[in-house]
Amino acid sequence: MNAETEAAAVGWKPKNALLKRMRVRYELYVMLFLPLLWYAVFKYIPMYGIVIAFKDFSASKGILGSPWAGLKHFERFFESSYFWDLVWNTLSLSLYSLALGFPIPILLALIINELQKKWFRKWLQNVTYIPHFLSLVVIVGMLNIFLHPQTGKVNQLISFLGGSPVEFMSKAEWFQTVFVTSGVWQHMGWGSIIYLAALNGIDPTLYEAAKMDGATRLQRVFHVSIPGIMPTIIILFILQIGNLMDVGFEKALLMQNALNASKSDIIATFVYKNGIQGGQFSYTAAAGLFNSMIDFMLLIFVNRLARRKTDTSLW
Repeated sequence: MNAETEAAAVGWKPKNALLKRMRVRYELYVMLFLPLLWYAVFKYIPMYGIVIAFKDFSASKGILGSPWAGLKHFERFFESSYFWDLVWNTLSLSLYSLALGFPIPILLALIINELQKKWFRKWLQNVTYIPHFLSLVVIVGMLNIFLHPQTGKVNQLISFLGGSPVEFMSKAEWFQTVFVTSGVWQHMGWGSIIYLAALNGIDPTLYEAAKMDGATRLQRVFHVSIPGIMPTIIILFILQIGNLMDVGFEKALLMQNALNASKSDIIATFVYKNGIQGGQFSYTAAAGLFNSMIDFMLLIFVNRLARRKTDTSLW
């Protein structure tokens, strides 16, 4: 029974197609209400708070009672001696994460999809999924244990092979590599799920036709699998570009110390330390808004570029 028949059966014939669908499938829209309410309460309504970036905010006066300051806090942030260091640390860490973290889940999904033995496929999926569910506190604790200069297993292996122990967690030049590689290890299995779903949606007859034409397994991957999931890859790439500057301050803050601060101090940790801990709410709100605006402009640009080049985009 289609939507029109169901609507006729209940004696309700709305002219508006959307209202008709909502009347017939109201259970789905009721289920959608709570997620929309959550986004409204926790995502959209709090956006009003960004006005404090343009005010000299005082908790006693509130947002409405605080005097306007214009662009004073933005100018202070842009003219500060640490502005370019924060931007470079954030941008370089983001690009490093994108360059290494984006293609590996795709590669993992292609490998899992090509495995013939089901037990090994399930084992590999489980092994790569589990780290995603570990908290960042546990992950950073594991890094401190395994990368310890004397007792860490990694440095013990380096010493066994004739090398010298490396202070991974206290050397600024190692911060980004440890941050990114541990993040890839933690999230690559979870990130491969959507690509596996896209691979399962490819028409099997395409593989059969390629095989009959003499294509090797690698050729089938390059000419059938990858083109088949390319729209998914593009959409996820656009979404990741939209969060390029949000590298996750929790992990950076947990890994940060006085010895690696020159590389680990990013805009997000600056906002946390000076805003939440230091009470400079308006100043750090301006810095956070600047960070978000970069993400927004990158999202618009990359989405438009993808739509022009591939006809695949978010809107």
